[in-house]
Order: sequence, then C-alpha cells, then structure tokens
Amino acid sequence: MALAEQTARLLDEDFDIEVVEMHHHHKVDAPSGTALGLGRAAAKGRGVDLDQVSERGRDGITGARKPGAIGFASLRGGDVVGEHTVMFAGPNERIEITHKAGGREIFARGAVRAALWAQDKPAGLYSMADVLGFNA
Repeated sequence: MALAEQTARLLDEDFDIEVVEMHHHHKVDAPSGTALGLGRAAAKGRGVDLDQVSERGRDGITGARKPGAIGFASLRGGDVVGEHTVMFAGPNERIEITHKAGGREIFARGAVRAALWAQDKPAGLYSMADVLGFNA
C-alpha cells in the first residue's frame, strides 16, 4: 500500500489508476478489503478522497473514463488465494505493482513476523507498514 501511495504521489495526472484483484470463487465481497486499501493509498498519494473518485462495476456503454478516477475490477474464480495489481496507465507506458499470494501460509508468516517485531514495542496501535519499516 505504501508503494501504491508513493507511486501515485510521484506520477502526474496523465496516469490513470486502476486496481485489479482476483480471489477464489467462494469470496463474497467485491472489491476486496485489500483492493480498497490499495485504492485508498493511491487516492492519498494523489491528495483526493477515494469515495469521490472511485469507479466500480463498469458495464455496457459507460462513456469515457473520467479524469482522476480510480477504477476497480474484481475477478472471482477457482482457488486463487489473492492477487492484487495497482496499474498506473500513462501515455505509451504502464507501471504495475502486483502481489500474488500462492498460499495462505504467507499470511501466517507475516503474523509471526509482526508478533516478533512488536514484542519489545510499547503498547499502541501498529500496522504492517510499521513492521515493514515504511513508517520509520
């Protein structure tokens, strides 16, 4: 999420932002919480409110893309644990930040890493951005 925020901050308005995510066919919410978090991070980098620029569920004749919009596409199928891409599409180039979870054990490994990191920290509210050093 920190990378999405930083990239959105660095790129100008010529770059459209799209968040694409895929999960297994049993997932009931769309977009996923992670996709929304990535969209919020990109909006923060742009200095805008995601609720004001979010575009979801495009279907049929929707008209041209609105300048400054942050689009979401949600895919569901198979046993996909989770895949998320934030796409910055500009003139003649595209920058993509992608994470693909191949198994749920990576989330357990992250939780253990966070617990070990937090063991000598004072009581408080921390995030994975703290654990990964983005808030240092």
